[in-house]
Amino acid sequence: MNKVRTYNKISVKGLEKFSLDKYEIASEIGTPDALMLRSHVLQPDDIEKSVKAIGRAGAGVNNIPVENCTERGIVVFNAPGANANAVKELAVAMLLSTRDIVGAIEFVRKEGQGKTAEELHKLVEGGKKTYGGTELKGKTLGVVGLGAIGSLVAETGLMLGMKVLGYDPALSVAAAWRLSRDIEKMENMQSLLSKSDIVTLHLPVLEATRNLINKELVDSFKQGATLINLSREKVADTEAILKGLENGRIGKYLTDFPVQELMGNDKVVPIPHLGASTEEAEENCAIMVADQLIDFLENGNIRNSVNFPNLALERNGGFRIAFSNRNVPKMLNQVLSILADRELNVIDMINKSRDEVAYNIIDIDKEPTEDLVQALEAIDGVIKVRIL
Repeated sequence: MNKVRTYNKISVKGLEKFSLDKYEIASEIGTPDALMLRSHVLQPDDIEKSVKAIGRAGAGVNNIPVENCTERGIVVFNAPGANANAVKELAVAMLLSTRDIVGAIEFVRKEGQGKTAEELHKLVEGGKKTYGGTELKGKTLGVVGLGAIGSLVAETGLMLGMKVLGYDPALSVAAAWRLSRDIEKMENMQSLLSKSDIVTLHLPVLEATRNLINKELVDSFKQGATLINLSREKVADTEAILKGLENGRIGKYLTDFPVQELMGNDKVVPIPHLGASTEEAEENCAIMVADQLIDFLENGNIRNSVNFPNLALERNGGFRIAFSNRNVPKMLNQVLSILADRELNVIDMINKSRDEVAYNIIDIDKEPTEDLVQALEAIDGVIKVRIL
């Protein structure tokens, strides 16, 4: 029986994926095999030795000590793309906010109370001048980050009649195939910023993206441009944003990550972290992560891991060994030699590396003994061994 400890409120649709005859799931459970969470911040000491995998029901994993998990052979999963439509729709709402619809509604609600029909008509006609806004058609949209979310936003921009520029230094081949040929790829951030009326950020927080929007880069913005940040707070440096708002380079800043320093600024539109908070997004994330944890715990397969290579091997009979190791030469040879010495035949196998680590699945014809497990664990560089 596998044990899964949950943090936060996980969608029931995701939890229902775990069959009760194979899994025990609770928020308080000892020696868990896996952890499943959303925004809860994990510390290394919170993760018991029994943990083999952690599933984040969302895209970002900045609340998980990924490096520590990698060293311990703990596979960290996320749910890329599961909340993409929710964030895209919020981005569209932010694009349409160039009309300041919310301000207009509040104006009528506040000023229209107690007015006669004639007075209300006069108020409304006067409000048209203040809250008229501008149209999106013909404007230039700069999308920074062209992954699952950014690509959807870019396509929507095209449908709204906008000229769309895109920049993503880490654009994958799969992501590139998804993009329309009408999206103009920029070679650098400065070029995109200088040409865009509206810039929207869709990036994870990595060492290379932390404070991507800095004081120097703010000077590259087209005068009066709108900046939308629905990715992560740390992608944009707060002091840089304040500088841009003050000198007019940034005309308006719409962010899903309000911070104290920006409160009270009329040019800032703060949103209470709504990006992936729809009911559908939370369900999709929970279901995706549950499926990934189940496949890993039962079969050793890895899909959508942020720290180990993705690989899968169909069951073809026999007994399965899954192990992680440091990515060093001759590691697999040592393992196969131990199997050969015990006259164990390999039915099928797969191995793959990612940066400093590697992961392997080997199906053998006889049931592994405890002696075999100990021999594999004794190999210098082997991190974790599992028998499935």
